[in-house]
Amino acid sequence: MRYFFLIFAVLVLLVLGVAGRRGDLFRHRPLQIFPDMKRQLKLRPQTPNGFFASGLSSQLPPPGTIAQSQPKRVGDQEVYGFEDVPVNTGRVSGATNFIELNPFPVTAGLLARGQQRFTIYCAPCHGQTGEGNGITKKIGAMAVVANLHDKRIVELPDGEIFNTVSYGKLNMQGYAPQIVVEDRWAIIAYLRALQLSRLGAVADLTPETRAKLK
Repeated sequence: MRYFFLIFAVLVLLVLGVAGRRGDLFRHRPLQIFPDMKRQLKLRPQTPNGFFASGLSSQLPPPGTIAQSQPKRVGDQEVYGFEDVPVNTGRVSGATNFIELNPFPVTAGLLARGQQRFTIYCAPCHGQTGEGNGITKKIGAMAVVANLHDKRIVELPDGEIFNTVSYGKLNMQGYAPQIVVEDRWAIIAYLRALQLSRLGAVADLTPETRAKLK
């Protein structure tokens, strides 16, 4: 038994000697069994050293990355940063009001992109025509799905729909992490086209188009 107590005492002293005064200040560097867990070689960002093909110590930003101080062209205007910019928030700058109209020019390309994104992200719940009869409702996975042709939704500002797509509402999740800003606006443009096809009147057409209907 005396050997046991002797070995035990030696172990206690060893543990106290190594870790018993942790937290105290010393002039010398403490004993570290795995020093690389705390002290490692490093490269300062954007310094030349040839580590990457660019010759810098860190990679260049991925294509499409926008710094807060870097302007980005949206339509015929340049916008800066992310916060308080209508194209990114759907709200009027410096206010809580939603913008009325899509900040992107509605082109055939934008509508085609919006249809593609709508089919992927919106149609499973709202259906291909936006009437709220998607597969999730048919199988009972979601009891209530909004009909995007309801007058209430038709009359919403584009910015408010953008806010709902981004952050969700009630049972609907937000899609900001999955859908980039431009694609969210493309979806809204396509949704407006769907609503117009359902709620539009012959009087809304140009004379040339009305003549084709006859």
